[in-house]
Parts: sequence; C-alpha cells; structure tokens
Amino acid sequence: MRRRDFVALLGSVVVAKPLDAVAQNYPSRVVTIVVPYPAGGPTDTIARILADRMQGPLGQSVIIENVGGAGGSIGVGRVAHALPDGYTLSIGHTQTHVFNSAVLKLNYDVVNDFTPISLIADTPIWIVSRKSLPADDLKGFIAWLKASNGKATMGVAGIGSPSEFAARIFAKETGTIFQFVPYRGGAPLLQDMIGDHVDFAFGQAAGYLTTVQSSQLKVFAVLQSNRWWAAPEVPTLDELGLKNIDVSFWHGIWAPKGTPQNVIAKLNSAIRVFLADPVVQEASKKSDRKSGHRSIRPLKHWRQSKRPRSLAGRRSF
Repeated sequence: MRRRDFVALLGSVVVAKPLDAVAQNYPSRVVTIVVPYPAGGPTDTIARILADRMQGPLGQSVIIENVGGAGGSIGVGRVAHALPDGYTLSIGHTQTHVFNSAVLKLNYDVVNDFTPISLIADTPIWIVSRKSLPADDLKGFIAWLKASNGKATMGVAGIGSPSEFAARIFAKETGTIFQFVPYRGGAPLLQDMIGDHVDFAFGQAAGYLTTVQSSQLKVFAVLQSNRWWAAPEVPTLDELGLKNIDVSFWHGIWAPKGTPQNVIAKLNSAIRVFLADPVVQEASKKSDRKSGHRSIRPLKHWRQSKRPRSLAGRRSF
C-alpha cells in the first residue's frame, strides 16, 4: 500500500471513531440551525419557532445562526462543509436547495452534500406592493406596470429565486417590463416596501400576511390554483386569466452528508414533536403554512425530482 493511501485510510478511521462515539451520546451540546438569510424574514421566523420546540425532545439548546448573502448559498455552504456530527443543520427552501443549483456556481452539491431530515412547511406566494402604489386590483396593477415604461421596481430576496422566475413568467404573459432589485433576505425587502423604497414583490404569503391585514401593504393575487384560506378574499391568477403560474415555497431541514443515521433519526423525531404540537398546528392554520412531516427518503427523492435541469418554460414549481 502506498504511503499516501495508508495515511488517507488512517485518517478515515480516526474520524469514524469519534463520530460513532458522538452519535451514541447525541446530543451532548448545543445544536445550531444555520438560517441563510438575515434575521426577521419568513425562513428565520420558522427556524426560531422550530429551534424553541426542538429543545425539549433533544434535551439540549438549539440556537440560530444567521449567515446571509448570495441568495442563501453562503449559509447553505457553511453547513455543507461542516463536520457531519448533527450539531450544524441547514434550514432552506425551494430556492436554496433547488433553484440555486441551476443559476449559481456553488462550491457544494445541493443533493449529494446533504442528508435530508424533514420537510417542515409549505406556503404560497403573493403579489404584494407598497401601499401608495396607484392600483387596487391585478388589472390596475398590470396597467400601472405598462404605464411605468420599465421603471417599476420589484424586490427579490436573491437572484434566481422561485419568486424571480414566477415574476419573469408573469412579465412575459402580461407584456410588462420592470427592474429587479436584489435583497439579502425577505426582512429588509419587507421594510423597504413598507417605506416606499421598492414598488412590489412576489413573496411568501405567510411573511406578508400581518402587514397586508394591517393595511401597510397591498396584495393583488396568490400564485396557486386555489384561494389561500387564510386570506380567501385574495383571488388566484387563474381566476384573473393568467393560467398555470403555480408557485410555493417549501422549507426543509438538512444535515451534512455523512451524518450518522441514528442522529438523523433523533432530529427527525424532534421535528415530528414540533409539527404535532397543537400550538404549531394552530399557527400553521392561521398562516396556512402546510406543515407536516415527510419521511427522510421521500423528501430526498421528491427534492431530486424538483431539481431543475432547464427552467425554460417552467410554469409550476
């Protein structure tokens, strides 16, 4: 055996033994969930509720680390390269764990460098605008966009997101032109829209529900086939004549590839307790985040089937 091969083999044995010991006593210290966006946005909110409710079943503190930038890829990459011991987890969604692989050059593989733990939430997308925008319905909004001659601004939390792709399809179908303004996350985008610094957004409905209900923002349509029961007064694009633009944001939890299966099972069990909590169920109903456990293998296979090879012509994702 060559010396280099022997050293590599010895290294794998040395790493494997500590991980096996860690797995048997897991968790014995604080668990960190890395949120790939700034604090205050929808993903951060979900993560903080999840972290709080996982502490009981795990018997250890669960904390949040916000690592924003590059459409969420910096935070996700931080987890991809972390030690696979179950103490550093990734919360992500449709953009971070599917779309980024199609539009960004990543230093990790969204499928092969992670072990999926559970799907935790799913929420539809709204077309929302600043309160002062001079339109009261989708027809008026489209007319305003056409009259703006390409000067209208749409905030987007990360270039290449599902929201951006849906907006591009919307622009093509309606014959409108507008400028994309990138943000590090949903929270700063929301604040700028409330402050009249950006005109509109295609964003997670649950993240805008409170501000719309308090009349700080306007909403024109929901991008799914059925009306969102949490706000049934908001029409679907289908009803308004724009067919088959059906988009949602699902959220999931992942660990680095190589994390021991019994650690994954413990985390999965803790998330099951979180999802079964009556308070969480009630909150999910109020915001219509369709929370619910999916087993590990189906989540992995489902995500692989959703991984876009070519996004040209995609209308539903």
